[in-house]
Amino acid sequence: MTRKTYRQLAAESAERITEIMPWDVPDFLSAHPDAVFLDIRERDEFARAHIKGTINVPRGILESAAEWDYAETVPELVTARDKPVVIICRSGNRSAFATETLEQMGFEDVRSVKLGVKGWNDADLELVDAEGNVIDGDDAMDLIELPPSPDQLDPARRR
Repeated sequence: MTRKTYRQLAAESAERITEIMPWDVPDFLSAHPDAVFLDIRERDEFARAHIKGTINVPRGILESAAEWDYAETVPELVTARDKPVVIICRSGNRSAFATETLEQMGFEDVRSVKLGVKGWNDADLELVDAEGNVIDGDDAMDLIELPPSPDQLDPARRR
């Protein structure tokens, strides 16, 4: 079997799904008021900086959150199989995988935000912190993308 990298797998998923650019999301949501906007980043990522009005369903619990009878069940998501669902993550990779997963689970209109929250911030769209305070766009990147720790770096690239 050929070994593929995370980036390769995400790129392959992106080819099979519908993507939307961050700057097009506000108009899409205005045109589809019944749409569900999911942020699938981890809880700590979401708390640091997120889009007001998104529902945080971490990628690791997405499947059970989308079904009844689980501790992770999110009723608004379970009942959205026939509604538009927009999924965002940090950079658009996890959301590509999640879009494919929800489609496999019978969701009819799912799209991934290409470039993720990073692209949202680059487009000067508003982000808030856990308390709902607006985050200055210039400060947001330090909250969105934390650098890997030394032990997370490829040994071939460590100094």
